[in-house]
Amino acid sequence: MYKVLIYTFSVLLSVFALSGINFNNFFKKNYKNEAKVFIFIISLALGYLLGSFIIEFLNASRLL
Repeated sequence: MYKVLIYTFSVLLSVFALSGINFNNFFKKNYKNEAKVFIFIISLALGYLLGSFIIEFLNASRLL
C-alpha cells in the first residue's frame, strides 16, 4: 500500500516540477495537445523513477 502512495506522490511532484517548463517551444505551432501528452508521459516516467529510488532507498536503509 505504501508503494502506491509513494508513486502517486512522485508523479504529482514531477507534474508540479515540469509545469514550470514551457514545452510549447519544442513543438510546432498549434500542437498544444501533443505538448500536454508529452508532459504527461515524461511526468509518469520521472515519477516512476523517483518512486523507485525512494522505495529502494527505504528498503536499503531498512526503514520499511
